[in-house]
Amino acid sequence: MRRGGVELGSGFHAILPRFVPMDVQLLIACSVMMTLMVILPGPDWAYLIAAGTRERTILPSLAGILLGYLATVAAVAIGVGAAVAAVPWIIVGLTFAAAVYLTYLGVRVLREPPVLVAVAGGAPAEASARPWLRLLQGAGVSGLNPKGLLVLVVLLPQFTDAAGSWPIPVQLAVLGLIFVAACAAVYTVVGYGSRTVLRLRPSAMRIVSRVSGAAMIVLAAVLVVEQVVHLTRG
Repeated sequence: MRRGGVELGSGFHAILPRFVPMDVQLLIACSVMMTLMVILPGPDWAYLIAAGTRERTILPSLAGILLGYLATVAAVAIGVGAAVAAVPWIIVGLTFAAAVYLTYLGVRVLREPPVLVAVAGGAPAEASARPWLRLLQGAGVSGLNPKGLLVLVVLLPQFTDAAGSWPIPVQLAVLGLIFVAACAAVYTVVGYGSRTVLRLRPSAMRIVSRVSGAAMIVLAAVLVVEQVVHLTRG
């Protein structure tokens, strides 16, 4: 569209960068990709479903998941992510550590099936014991989650704009926070959704707990197999 011999579209695109320090298209593409990655079931899902069936509240577990990712985002923003990506053996070591940890959590859920706590008189349930432990467990699950490391260490830098007005570390931090926000939204639905389903059908408690525990063990095995195949082909 032109007015007075001046193309308004070009003027708009010339003014837009002054108000938006990052490429809007990159932000939208990053948001879509992050949300799709979070929706894919993985260790975080299995852990939160187990927490939803075992605990009176998922908040400590969810906060731990988000805390682990925030720590990873901070590390990527200050340049640790580039160093880790440059040394493949670090990713391999973290993957095996994640597999061991997921196996431990899965076996624990299978050996100690959760019991749905009945709340008499509609009174609110008390918070579970040792919420700090579940906070640390959640941080361990997300901090060692290979999918999260892949997103934040490998994929995230691809959405930065070297010509942007913000420095690259700031852009990485903003993009990482988009990922954390997507995790908060999706995992809240996963955790509380599992609780709601089990309240409607308490008989499904044992089945869900066994499935979530077995899922963590299977995911651990898949992580190990993928790494072994990758190493043998390399």
